[in-house]
Amino acid sequence: MYEKYEPVIGLEVHAQMQTKSKMYSTDSAEYGGIPNSHISPVSLGHPGTLPRINKTVVESAIKLGLATHCTLTEENIFARKNYFYADLPKGYQITQDKTPICRNGFITIKDKSGQEKKIGITRIHMEEDAGKSIHDLDPFDTLIDLNRAGVPLLEIVSEPDIQSPEEAYNYLTEIRKLVRYLEICDGNMEEGSLRCDANISVMLKGSKQFGQRTEIKNINSIRNVQRAIEYEIKRQIEAIENGEIITMETRGFDAPSGKTISMRTKEMAHDYRYFPEPDLLPVFVSEKTISEIQKTMPPLPHQLFRKYINEFELSKYDASILTDSKPIALYFEELCTFVSNPKIAANWVMGSIKSYLNENALEIQHFIIKPKTIGQLILLVEEGKVSHSIASQKIFPLLISQPEKKPLQIAQENNWIQESNQDALLDFVNKAISMYPEKVAEYKSGKKGIIGLFMGEVMKLSKGKADPKVANHLIQEILEK
Repeated sequence: MYEKYEPVIGLEVHAQMQTKSKMYSTDSAEYGGIPNSHISPVSLGHPGTLPRINKTVVESAIKLGLATHCTLTEENIFARKNYFYADLPKGYQITQDKTPICRNGFITIKDKSGQEKKIGITRIHMEEDAGKSIHDLDPFDTLIDLNRAGVPLLEIVSEPDIQSPEEAYNYLTEIRKLVRYLEICDGNMEEGSLRCDANISVMLKGSKQFGQRTEIKNINSIRNVQRAIEYEIKRQIEAIENGEIITMETRGFDAPSGKTISMRTKEMAHDYRYFPEPDLLPVFVSEKTISEIQKTMPPLPHQLFRKYINEFELSKYDASILTDSKPIALYFEELCTFVSNPKIAANWVMGSIKSYLNENALEIQHFIIKPKTIGQLILLVEEGKVSHSIASQKIFPLLISQPEKKPLQIAQENNWIQESNQDALLDFVNKAISMYPEKVAEYKSGKKGIIGLFMGEVMKLSKGKADPKVANHLIQEILEK
């Protein structure tokens, strides 16, 4: 029965801005302070106080709008959204209603088949966060921490273009990647700096009439967004098949059970009684401002992905791994300025470097070996001075413990420079061949793969210092006589 239906999904993502101060006051926006220590009469909305716009938030919104191909609004008017929450001390939220700063954009994701798909962005608008209600510290009372009240947010509202839980996962992953590349939000869902609400309905395949939607609030991880949507789609289909009516409601997601739970019904749309914020003048975004901000934009993941495939001729898999994290991408970018072959650079980043980082639970920002040094190590291998195995298994670990040294210096101190002199290698080759006269006969009868046996003996005799290319050439030359 599930195959008869198709889901219609839209996501609302709240990204908390990485600013020092709050959206409309100078109070600290830092996470993790003593409860109710980052507040003032301004952020609490006391009578006689006046809000002021945080310029950095406007600039961050413009960056995100440019990154998501949005049309930017010139005249931005702020509005009061009136509703009561226990942790919203003013009784209203300063947000944007009819003039969101960004409109009609898109984000490109991969669908289930791995093909590119555009997910429309309806709007991105600026607003402030509410405080936080804490229910698990006191058995009798709910505690209120207002440190978060007034912290700046960008709300990113998608079109209902998402058609599967996997697409929702990919979309949210791209959002998080973008805000991290732009350095406007740390994307940490566990700390609440990136939060997601999902709107879900189902309809018969081919229908143009959307079903009744439900909203799942404040899901706290990308994986849980996928799980919540999977459950909700199944729940709605089963309810419809049983003759039940889907009601418009707000639901929560219980991660341990993997189920969505009804929180409150929405028999009618909320009347938030929006009206223009009387204490804030409109903010005008000029073409000059947009142009200046565009010049400061970093390379974005989809741009780097295409560059690595088209210019560097890397595989889609390699390009995806390298662009997954901005620090990794920047390290790789810098490394490529010191080497001639980006594929070799990519192998080092995804191989020895990432293995070391994973084993030691480190981010690449804390990796002690600079890209220039790795470039010098790669050059040693390309010039035939050391083998790849010596470089990765011996020199690389020593560079970590002795980062002040150069790869060539370490290779020389440990007598790891490869022997490329043909006269010196000829001795080892002749000895290796003389050890297996019967294998020489086999080679001459057509078993060419046996050359590996002689190569192994040459490497043993030379204590691993023989240049494999030169040694292989000499072995072939002698065996073919």
